[in-house]
Amino acid sequence: MSIPASRSSTAVRMVTGLFHQPYVWAIVALILLLIVNLTKNPGYLGVSVNPATGNLSGNVIDILRASAPIMMIAVGMTLVIATRGIDLSVGSVMAVAGAVSMEFMNNTGTGSFGTAIVAVLLALGISAVLGTLNGILVSIVGLQPFITTLVMMLAGRGLAKVITSGQNTSATNESFRWIANGTFLGFPVVFVIAVLIVAVLAALVRRTALGLMIESIGINPKAARMAGIRPVGILVSVYIVSAVLAGVAGIFSTASVMTVEVAKTGMTAEMDAILAVVIGGTSLAGGKFSLTGSIIGALLIATLDKTIVYMSIPSSATPAFKAIVIVIICLLQSPRVRSMFNRRRTRVIIAEKETVQA
Repeated sequence: MSIPASRSSTAVRMVTGLFHQPYVWAIVALILLLIVNLTKNPGYLGVSVNPATGNLSGNVIDILRASAPIMMIAVGMTLVIATRGIDLSVGSVMAVAGAVSMEFMNNTGTGSFGTAIVAVLLALGISAVLGTLNGILVSIVGLQPFITTLVMMLAGRGLAKVITSGQNTSATNESFRWIANGTFLGFPVVFVIAVLIVAVLAALVRRTALGLMIESIGINPKAARMAGIRPVGILVSVYIVSAVLAGVAGIFSTASVMTVEVAKTGMTAEMDAILAVVIGGTSLAGGKFSLTGSIIGALLIATLDKTIVYMSIPSSATPAFKAIVIVIICLLQSPRVRSMFNRRRTRVIIAEKETVQA
């Protein structure tokens, strides 16, 4: 009789252990949102294949496409937050990257593949420069990350307006448009590119000592210095990575419509990035981080935005609806709620010992 009890307690421990993962509640919320959509339309998750092109279409594909730019800025923000920093300039960097690429293609007047490549390189180059400025001001000058990136947020938006003379700029280039609207093996190219970038970055920070050094700076900068870790280079690097990924997100956003709106492109993107990071379980106090959690957070935000539109929720109520969902997830991630699961796990272990002794 003790074997079934032991198996039952083991299963309970596995379930309770699962709920200790920082991003588990984001997964639960993502599933609940999909269930809500399924109640309105049982075929919500259906994916169809275009016989002529072989491309996949459906709500799930739309969510993957919409999650790509959020994924980019969230992953970059994760590394910055892990060092006890924050990057409020990602939205403005998106606007600058979009402005540079659109303005270049518009002035060039050619729709060649080479023009698209140069536009992408220019956008990523200026994004890297802005990220370098953030990193230098934070690591060498010693300014607070909040103040530094807040100033860059304002300056970046102004720079985008200077580049475009304050006007919305459009261009025509099918190669550039393909980045956001094209498909690869039926899936959106923009999502495939985002996944590849995240995979490379994850391999870099988890297969080398870089991830541990980032976490050590976030946990205890003084101890990290005493251990021989030089924070200046790492801090500059993470801000460059964050800005370049924001530039990629800006390319994704502008390529979808081939227009940059300097007043709207990337607006409130920094909030989505921070929310995705927090939802994914990375602490704003720095230290340990989870790229997987941030990706799940990006998917959750994209699904939430899609659900709000799909459920015909008034636009005036959209921020409140999003805030409610996010607050619930953050509460479920709180130490007090986790302690409830710890107490439950302790009771299960005690019950198991009593059963074995009996």
